Amino acid sequence: MTTLSVFGAGSWGTALAHVLASNGHQVCLWCRRQEQAEFINSKRMNPDYLKDIPLAAGIYATWQLDEAATYSKNWVVAVPTQAIRTLFTSLQEFTPPISLCNVAKGIEIETLKCISQISKDFFPDTFYAVLSGPSHAEEVVRGFPTATIVASSSFETCQYWQRLFNSPRFRVYTGNDVAGVEIGGAVKNIIAIASGIAKAMNLGDNATAALVSRGLAEIMRLGAKMGAHPLTLAGLAGVGDLVVTCYSFHSRNFRLGKLLGEGKNLEEAKKILGQVAEGAFTVRAIVHLAREYDVELPIADSVYRLLYEGTSPKEELENLLTRDPKPEYPPAIFWS
Repeated sequence: MTTLSVFGAGSWGTALAHVLASNGHQVCLWCRRQEQAEFINSKRMNPDYLKDIPLAAGIYATWQLDEAATYSKNWVVAVPTQAIRTLFTSLQEFTPPISLCNVAKGIEIETLKCISQISKDFFPDTFYAVLSGPSHAEEVVRGFPTATIVASSSFETCQYWQRLFNSPRFRVYTGNDVAGVEIGGAVKNIIAIASGIAKAMNLGDNATAALVSRGLAEIMRLGAKMGAHPLTLAGLAGVGDLVVTCYSFHSRNFRLGKLLGEGKNLEEAKKILGQVAEGAFTVRAIVHLAREYDVELPIADSVYRLLYEGTSPKEELENLLTRDPKPEYPPAIFWS
């Protein structure tokens, strides 16, 4: 039995706390609100997310950050990407963890940093890992078969988190390509928004398949320039996560895109969703990274213009369909 602290009691943090506790570990789940923590402890359910699912007995919830920080030297970070720096700033006063596993997906807008880079700024001596893959919280918490990948520059760290998370219903593979796993998990949310828009516009299966495939090309182009290996992006953290996010109504990013395609603006769509859709934030960072690395990302650019410059889905569709024909995979994609 191992003790762990999970920071963030949203859908994903709650589901992973349940996985870990079901594996026999003791989990301290940090919530931002006192009433949420008290409800979880008394009712064994999260009142805000995954509401109908009884949670494993090994979960103890707290709203006290110091209690969660000192409960364990194993931290799982499950807060939205744009909130991670604020969380780490607050956690810096405590003794740093021995090992930290990030499960959020995105790029910090202000700094254009991946979460591994933010973590290194605050906890340079902590062993870092990232867990990602096609894994809707709604299915994970119900015990549906799921496969994920945990990546770290340290093979021992990968194996450590693999042992903690792995179960017959939650299969964990290992890898050392942190950049690939983080880039795949971040950019796929943008492509999912485009997929949702295509669904709302009734463009058909062919168009969605084309969007997903060309979206993968964008992920690979940017990933290669940022040090990712193309094979990582052909696996669970790339193709796997891209497919599950672009085709499922469990995906908040897909649902956001569908609302946009139906004529809602970003603020209206966010209000209807009631939860964070990371792609709407990540796209702001990705378009800047694309300029920095001189990478062409037409789908991401279209999503950005639609979200923040007031263009219409019809305009952006026309822009994508009338681009000059090009090779599917130019040689530069294999730079890594």
